[in-house]
Amino acid sequence: MKLVFAIVQDEDSPRLITALMDEGLGVTKLASTGGFLKSGNTTLLVGLDDDKLDLCLGLIEKTCKNRRQIATSQMPLSGAGTMYAPYPIEVTVGGATVFVLSVDQFVKY
Repeated sequence: MKLVFAIVQDEDSPRLITALMDEGLGVTKLASTGGFLKSGNTTLLVGLDDDKLDLCLGLIEKTCKNRRQIATSQMPLSGAGTMYAPYPIEVTVGGATVFVLSVDQFVKY
């Protein structure tokens, strides 16, 4: 048995949850926040049999695509001390960070 931790962007999570459930895979959704852009992420926990792992990973890869978006960074103003001006930068968002753990025991009460 495996436990999959998939950290995905909030925008991708509804489609991924639907895709996983359509394949009969149970999923638990946890709200989380990313460190770099401080934007909303969703951490999904999927417990599954070993033979379903490739299916799960394929759904994650298909659903969670990278894309570019504009984010605002802070740029210090020269000679102004601690004043900062917003500065737009293009960043890659989306995709998924996935951890797969082996499960020694599973109990459901």
